[in-house]
Amino acid sequence: MADDGDLSSQRRDGIVIGDDWPGYSLDLFSYPAHYAGDLDCVIIPHGVIMDRTERLARNIMDDLGNHDIVVLCVLKGGYQFSVDLVDRIKALSCNSNRSIPMRVHFIRLKSYLNDQSTEDLHIVGAEDLSFLTGKNVLIVEAIVGTGKTMKTLLKHVEAFKPNMIKVAG
Repeated sequence: MADDGDLSSQRRDGIVIGDDWPGYSLDLFSYPAHYAGDLDCVIIPHGVIMDRTERLARNIMDDLGNHDIVVLCVLKGGYQFSVDLVDRIKALSCNSNRSIPMRVHFIRLKSYLNDQSTEDLHIVGAEDLSFLTGKNVLIVEAIVGTGKTMKTLLKHVEAFKPNMIKVAG
């Protein structure tokens, strides 16, 4: 068992998979036949992803206490991750003495025009986010690459003066 220092480091740094990791053999998994020619291995099994999603849900509950959460789901990529994460938070909330009311709102980010990246970020569905004022906001995004898009989104959300902003991605 790791000591507290190791656990806080894991929480902060996440799980690191080295570039030389060969993955798991396909013989260990069931997968749709139409993927047969496209897969070489499984890097992260679905169960591990779901376990990590539950751990993240527990961390969110610890960080936000009993306060309402407004989940701001970034479409399209963040949808399934958002659904899984919200389901885990709901399940944990139902099985504890704490209840965390949640409201889910969807936005879509566009920084491409005809397959070309542009400097401008257009946020669809974020025209009036005044309901975020004084709320705890959880932004759920599937992939945070360079962070440029997320920085722009955070600046936009901060303008509505939420109580707290957390990002899960």
